[in-house]
Amino acid sequence: MVAAVYAGALAAALFATGSATAPGVSSLETVGEFAPPNASVSSKAVTYNQSLVPSGTWIRVRQQTQRNGATTVQVRVTGIKAGHLFGVHVHQKACGADPAAAGSHYQDKAGTDSTHVNAANEVWLDFKSDSHGGGMATAQHTWTFRKGEASSVVIHSEPGMKGSRVACFTVPFGETS
Repeated sequence: MVAAVYAGALAAALFATGSATAPGVSSLETVGEFAPPNASVSSKAVTYNQSLVPSGTWIRVRQQTQRNGATTVQVRVTGIKAGHLFGVHVHQKACGADPAAAGSHYQDKAGTDSTHVNAANEVWLDFKSDSHGGGMATAQHTWTFRKGEASSVVIHSEPGMKGSRVACFTVPFGETS
């Protein structure tokens, strides 16, 4: 129990930003610690490849929605493989023991051609981790999430549309306050 309290305090310190939500903006921040799918204690943050996303890696996802419908999503990770290019996308379903459980990328307008599969219609948060194993990315869109249709952030082994799913974090997108 003491270790869990310490870990929670450590995560809060690592991800403290000191910024408040502006008037007219609703916000939700979700923090998690990655564990393998077969861990004795279940986690909303699941790692499938511990060489890239080791157990104990922390993630924070912040979503902000403005009254005009604009949405900003920010992801911040610490403890991942240093100097690596990662692809990160919002997916439709919650994480599970199988990496495919998260389903497809969330899209504002559904489709499979190049006018639909792109960073303007999906949330792409690709980044290169720094020399200390930290990384951050932000995406802004003119649309909002449909409640219940975007449920996770998946970290891929490569940026863009390439790479295997190496970790997943369940996030209640569209439920800002």
